[in-house]
Amino acid sequence: MEFQIIRILFFATLSFIFAILSAPLLTNFLYKYKLGKKIRNSGMTPIFSKLHAHKAGTPTMGGILIWGTVLILILFFYLIGKFLPGDVLSYFNFLSRAETLLPLGALIASAVIGLFDDWLDVREKGVFGGGGLKLRHRLIIYTLIALIGALWFYFKLNWTIIHVPFFGNFEIGAWYIPIFIFIIVATSFSVNETDGLDGLAGGTLLIAFASYGVISFMEGRYDLAVFCAVIIGALLAFLWFNIPPARFYMGDTGAMSLGVTLGIIAMLTNNVFLLVFIGCIFLGESLSVILQVLSKKIRGKKLFLSSPIHHHFQAIGWPETKVVMRFWVIAGMGAVVGIIIFLLDKQI
Repeated sequence: MEFQIIRILFFATLSFIFAILSAPLLTNFLYKYKLGKKIRNSGMTPIFSKLHAHKAGTPTMGGILIWGTVLILILFFYLIGKFLPGDVLSYFNFLSRAETLLPLGALIASAVIGLFDDWLDVREKGVFGGGGLKLRHRLIIYTLIALIGALWFYFKLNWTIIHVPFFGNFEIGAWYIPIFIFIIVATSFSVNETDGLDGLAGGTLLIAFASYGVISFMEGRYDLAVFCAVIIGALLAFLWFNIPPARFYMGDTGAMSLGVTLGIIAMLTNNVFLLVFIGCIFLGESLSVILQVLSKKIRGKKLFLSSPIHHHFQAIGWPETKVVMRFWVIAGMGAVVGIIIFLLDKQI
C-alpha cells in the first residue's frame, strides 16, 4: 500500500515537472506558427464575440501538453519494464491491459482528432465551412470512439453490470453498449462546452480526475490511480499557463480527449452515476446549452443571455475570474459529495 501511494505521488510530481518544463517549448511553437484562436463575429453570437474579442490570436492546442506528457511518461516506464525488467524503475510501469490501455488509447485517438479540429479552426479551412468541425461531426466522432470502447468492455472485458450507489449491481446485458456510448458522448460534449474561460475546464477537470483517482485507489486499481495522477500533474502545469490571462488554451485536442477519457474511467471504475456530482459543472454547462436551444425553438427567445451558462454570467457583469473560481468551488463541493456517496456505498 505504501509503495502504491509513493507511485501515485511520484508520478503526479514527475508529470507536473515534465509538463511545466515542456510548456515553453510548446508555447514558442504555437506562437511561431501562429496557431491562434479565432474569434469570429458572424452576428450569430454577438455577446460572446464582444466578451472574447481580446482573446483573438492566443494560441490554442495547449492540450498537447497534457496528453503528450501522459503518452511520453507511460511509454517511457513501459519500455523500461520491458527491456530492463530488473531495474527498480520497472516497478513504476503503469501500462496494463486491464486498467490503463483503453483509457490511454481513447485519450490519444480523441486527442489526434481534436488536434485536427483545432488545425482546421486556426487555418479557417472551408471544407467544413470554416471554424473546424461542426457539432454533428463531433458527435459522430464521439459516438465512434465510444462504440469502440463499448465493444471492448462488452466483448473483451465481459462487462454487463452497472453499479447504482446504495442499490447494488444490475445485470443489463447488451444494454451496456448503448449506455456506455451515451455516457462517453455526453461527458465529451459537456467537457467541450465547459472549455470557454481561462482556467475553467482545466480546474474542473483536475478536480474530476483527482476524485476518480481516489476512487480508483480505494478500489485497488492502482495503475488507473497512477494514470489519473499523471493527468493531474499535467493539468496543474497546464493551469500554471492557462489561468487569466491565458498563455494558451486547451483547444479541442485537450477538451475532447480528456472528456472521453473521464467518461471511460467512470465506466471502468463502475461508478458512472457519481459523475452527476463529480462532474456537476460539466452537467450544468451542457444542460444550459440544451435548454437554450429548446427555448429558442419552442419559445422563440433565449433563456440565457449567452450559453453555455458561464458566458451568461459574464454577460450580466461577472468578471471572468469570478465565474471561473466560483465554478471551481462548486466543482470541488460536488466532488466531495461524490466521494462521500462512494464511501457510504462501500459500507453497505
